[in-house]
Amino acid sequence: MADRAPRAATLADLDAAVSSCFACPRLVAWREEVARTRRAAFRDQEYWGRPVPGFGVADARLAILGLAPAAHGGNRTGRIFTGDRSGDVLFAALHRAGLANQPTSVWRDDGLALRDTRIFAAVRCAPPDNKPTPGERDACAPWLHREVALIKPTLRVVVALGAFAWAAWWPAMSAVYGRRPPVPRPAFGHAARWSGEGVPTLLGCYHVSQQNTFTGRLTPAMLDDVFATAKHLAGLA
Repeated sequence: MADRAPRAATLADLDAAVSSCFACPRLVAWREEVARTRRAAFRDQEYWGRPVPGFGVADARLAILGLAPAAHGGNRTGRIFTGDRSGDVLFAALHRAGLANQPTSVWRDDGLALRDTRIFAAVRCAPPDNKPTPGERDACAPWLHREVALIKPTLRVVVALGAFAWAAWWPAMSAVYGRRPPVPRPAFGHAARWSGEGVPTLLGCYHVSQQNTFTGRLTPAMLDDVFATAKHLAGLA
């Protein structure tokens, strides 16, 4: 359960604890049902079917915060944003930015490595219809807060993919940095930016969902601009 999060001394400890969480009955039932029934294209694969931990380096200067694993993406492969179209777009952009060693991500042991970057989600289990409830979001928050705390010494920039991740950052910032969110809270938008003394800069980016990338609401050039800005602010450019 998420009450184990504060006791995790390292990211490896946290990842192991995350992967054995059963706190939210609806999410547990859904992730396991998807893993049992499987999509036809993946019927011969063994699904992960558990909460999906973060991925990336322990001394990250840049963090990418998403919503939750995809039912047939991270919930299948065991790595966030891996094995689905959203991940195809995201990791190709990270590779172009020099933050990933390869442009594709198909499985948790495919050799992908990130540079100066950590990726994690506000909710660690795949939710039905990609919509966690407020209670599920709050139950999962300690995992996010502890992960941010563990990379706090080096973290300089957080890229929030979508409004859900943008909203999840404020309580994480408060819990880890002891700083109250601004009032009113800045509105999410693509390329929106907020900076505060002693805390990472927050950048907004439309989510890399098919709904956004297939319609042209989010283009590769737009992603490249966000990561170029993130690298500059993180001192990586």
